[in-house]
Amino acid sequence: MDFELSESHRLIQQTARRVSKDVIAPRAAELDITGEYPQDIFQAFADTGLTGLTIPTEYGGSGAGMLALALAVEEVAKYCCASGLMLLLSALPTQPVMIGGDEKQKQWIGKGIASGEIKGAFCLTEPNHGSDAGNLETSAKKDGDDYIINGEKMYISGGTVADYIICFARTQTNGASSAVAGPKGIAAFIVETNSPGFKVAGQDRKMGVRGVPTADIVLEDVRVPRENLIGGAEGQGFNHAMMTLNSCRPVVGARGVGLAEGAMTYALEFARQREAFGKPIAELQAIQFMFAEMAIAIEAARLLVYQGAWRVDQGLYSREHAAYLSIAKAFATETAVKVSSDALQVLGAQGYMMDHPLERHYRDARQLMIVEGTSQVQRVVIARALLERELVYP
Repeated sequence: MDFELSESHRLIQQTARRVSKDVIAPRAAELDITGEYPQDIFQAFADTGLTGLTIPTEYGGSGAGMLALALAVEEVAKYCCASGLMLLLSALPTQPVMIGGDEKQKQWIGKGIASGEIKGAFCLTEPNHGSDAGNLETSAKKDGDDYIINGEKMYISGGTVADYIICFARTQTNGASSAVAGPKGIAAFIVETNSPGFKVAGQDRKMGVRGVPTADIVLEDVRVPRENLIGGAEGQGFNHAMMTLNSCRPVVGARGVGLAEGAMTYALEFARQREAFGKPIAELQAIQFMFAEMAIAIEAARLLVYQGAWRVDQGLYSREHAAYLSIAKAFATETAVKVSSDALQVLGAQGYMMDHPLERHYRDARQLMIVEGTSQVQRVVIARALLERELVYP
């Protein structure tokens, strides 16, 4: 078992580290205050090839894989969790196409995302259906060779700047309610945001992660050609959504690992300089134990995230493998919340002030336990795997 990164992985890590220090770190506090999407940071990602890490070479990317993306996101999130989300969005709205799309769709979306020419958004959550995504109400009705989509999507990261969305909509109810029809009636569509009837109805006012806007999307009689139905199959949308979420969960965890590392590093440097009781507080055992606990959690989270991303790169992200990815996501994101809280505590009153980045890290970390499956949803997945003997300890 080899725990060393490959040379290509190290180069990607170093590239992301350089972009993070040179471009992102100086802008992180400003993004949090203004809430404006940082086009310059997105362009830096595109110029260095970081937007194409998970896209196969035949579709315009580098084919480096999900572990490579996790490494890059970890470096970015040390300084700015919002920028880490921006980089994650190179995968989240492309995975449904790479998993289930036809060749034309893969070329279109893959090359556009990898080059930075287009941005995408993943539209699953609805006002009445968050974690209960299998019962979504957005409808897609056939009209000749097209589909007419009507519905509303909420909390869509990057929705205000997206050139296309992956929209999950119900094509079949068999005359029943959506709750009865269930996941089998759901399809996935590529919807261009310049389509008539597509509207950004509002932008959310968020606690954190403000540099990437989160939008309320309304679709009113949006006409979508049949060739935009992912894979040409109506009943596969829910499977595309779940496989996408499974495969991206380690990268959400990487956002947590990077944030925790950044928060601990900042607090540690502060503790080396801040004196109390006649010496630097880093020499106080109570403070030292706090840092030791942070390091233990970070190292455990990193191993789970790297292992999870490696599993995705081996194609192990279907239902029977989902528990390992949920474990990585849950542990790493909860670690981010705990470490950022303890790092803030080390600074005391100063940590609560906007003069230091820790209050931002703490606010940003709290998002991670909710997005792409709450911590409770991850535990449902893990418990199910145990009960169904998919996760076994002989």
